[in-house]
Amino acid sequence: MPHVVTQSCCSDASCVYACPVNCIHPTPDEPDFLTAEMLHIDPAACVDCGACVSACPVDAIVPQKKLTEPQVQYLQINADYYKEPHEDRARIGGSATRPALAKVTAAPAVAAEHGPLRVAIVGSGPAAMYAADELLTQPGVTVDVFDRLPVPYGLVRAGVAPDHQKTKQVARLYDTIAAQPGFQYYLGVEVGRDVSHEELLAHHHAVIYAVGASRDRTLGVPGEELPGSTSATDFVAWYNGHPDHANDSYDLSHRRAVIVGNGNVALDVARILTADPDTLAGTDIAPYALEALRDSRIEEVVIVARRGFAQSAFTVPEFAGLLDAPGIDVLVPDGEAALDSVSEDLAARGELDHAVTQKLRLLQALARPAVGGRRIVFRYLLSPTEILGDERVTGIRFARNEIVVGDDGTVRVKATADSETVEAGLVLTSIGYRGVPIDGVPFDDTRGVIPNDDGRVLAAPGGDSVTGVYATGWIKRGPSGFIGTNKSCAQDTVRHLVDDFNAGRLVTPTADAAALRTLVERRTPAFIDRAGWQAIDAEERRRGAESGRVRVKITDEAELVALARTAAAPVAAPNARRWLRRGQLVSS
Repeated sequence: MPHVVTQSCCSDASCVYACPVNCIHPTPDEPDFLTAEMLHIDPAACVDCGACVSACPVDAIVPQKKLTEPQVQYLQINADYYKEPHEDRARIGGSATRPALAKVTAAPAVAAEHGPLRVAIVGSGPAAMYAADELLTQPGVTVDVFDRLPVPYGLVRAGVAPDHQKTKQVARLYDTIAAQPGFQYYLGVEVGRDVSHEELLAHHHAVIYAVGASRDRTLGVPGEELPGSTSATDFVAWYNGHPDHANDSYDLSHRRAVIVGNGNVALDVARILTADPDTLAGTDIAPYALEALRDSRIEEVVIVARRGFAQSAFTVPEFAGLLDAPGIDVLVPDGEAALDSVSEDLAARGELDHAVTQKLRLLQALARPAVGGRRIVFRYLLSPTEILGDERVTGIRFARNEIVVGDDGTVRVKATADSETVEAGLVLTSIGYRGVPIDGVPFDDTRGVIPNDDGRVLAAPGGDSVTGVYATGWIKRGPSGFIGTNKSCAQDTVRHLVDDFNAGRLVTPTADAAALRTLVERRTPAFIDRAGWQAIDAEERRRGAESGRVRVKITDEAELVALARTAAAPVAAPNARRWLRRGQLVSS
C-alpha cells in the first residue's frame, strides 16, 4: 500500500533522497523539477517503508491507509503522474517508470589554506536559509543573515496562508539551520540603508543576495489608485501580521470582492475572505485581521483571469484544497472552462500537461449541490480596463477576450469589442512580482532580477561577473518555483561560491566578525540577533498556547525589539543533530 504526497508539499526533495527505491519524482536532476507543482510517489514502486515521511519537513506524505477524505484525491493525482510519458528523464540505471536519480553535484570542500570562509546573506526567507544550510555543512564557515524586518523567514511567515499550517512547518527546519554554530542574525538591518553593499564585502569573503521579488506588478488602468484597490500581496501581509502592514485597514462591507489574477496567492486570498472565521481562530492569523473577517459582509469573491482555463496559474494542490474548503461554493460559469484548440488537440492525443489534466478532472467534480454559503467564482477571458468609483472602488470594468492561436501554435488572447462591469467594494491584484534594486548591486530592470550567471552576479546582463557577489531565489531566477525549489537553486549558487573561494578568486575580508557587530550596533542599535529572535519566537508561542492558537504574532516593532533585549547570551546550538542533506544522513 503506497504512501501519498498531499497538498502541503514544499518540493524541497528531502523525500527524494530518503527513498530507497527511487519512486518519488520529479527529482532535482530532472528538467521538470523547477516547474513541478508538487512531487509524486509512484504507487506501483513504493515499498511502504516510510523513510520519506521522516524526511518531509512539512508532513505532506501520508500512508494510503491514513488518508483523510479530502486527501484521498491525491492518490489519483500521484498515480496519474506515472501514467504519462516522461521521456526527458535520465534513465541510467533505472526502469522506464523509475529512472535512476542522478547524483546532485554538491559544493566541494572549502579549502582550509584560504582561512575560514565568511559569507553574508541578505534576506532570511527560504532561499536564504537553504543557502545558509549548504554553507554550514562545512566546518569553520560562518554565515551572517541580514533582513530589514525584525523577524525572519520571509514568505513562510508572512506569505503562506494561516490555514496552511503544515506548509509553515518548514520553519522548523529553518530553526534547526539557525541553531548551528557559525550562524548569526542581523534582523532589522536594511542593506543599502543601515549598512552598504561595500561594507558587507569588507567584512565577508562573499555576499549572497536572497531578497526575493517584493514588488507587485500593476494593472496600469485608470482608477487603480482608488481606496479599495490594492495588491493581494499587501492584503496577505496584512492578515499574516507583517510589521509593515499591521496598521493597514480594509473595507469589507461590500458583498463582493474581485481578485485580478488566478495564481495561488489569489486562491489563498479568496479562501480566507470566504472562510468561516472560526476555522481560522486557532491559526497564526493576525488578531486584528480575524476580527475584521468576523465583521466582513463579503459573500462572493470573483477570481478573474485574462486567459483561458488551460492557462490557469494556480497549482493542482491549491485548487484541490480550495474545492475541499468547508462551507464554500466554488463555481465556474458554463463555457468559461472550455479548452482552446491547441489544448483540445493535446487532450485528444493524450498529451495534455499533467497539471492541466488534473485541473480539468477536479473541475468536473464541481457538479455538486450548492451549500448556500459564501462562494468563489472563477472567470476567464477578461482583461481589466478601468477600476470604477469616485471616492472609493465601486466596481471594475473588463474587456472580453478571445483566444487566438498563432501559426506556430502559440496560444494568446485578443480583446474584443465586448465589455463587462462587475460591482465590487474591494479589488485586489495578483498578476506577478519583480525584484527591487539594492544600492550598489547590479540590477536588470527588464527582468526585475539581479543579473547573474547561475548565481554569479554580473556587472550587467551578459557582462562580466562581480567578484564575491552572488544571488539565489527569486531575485536570481525570477518569481518561479515553490518553497523547496529554492533548495536546489541555493545548492547551485553555493557550489559556485565555494569554487571561487577555493580558486583564490575571492577577496579576504579586511575586518572581523567583532568589527561587523560593532558597526551594526552603532548604525542600528535596535537590531535583533539570533538570541533575540529566539526570545520573540518563544513569547509568540507562549501567547498562542494561552489562547489555543499556534502562535500570536507580535507586530509592533518596538515590542519586538524590547522582547529581543530580554534575551540572554546567544543560545548554544545543540551538541548533535541529524538531518537529511544531499541524500545522506549526517550527524554533527
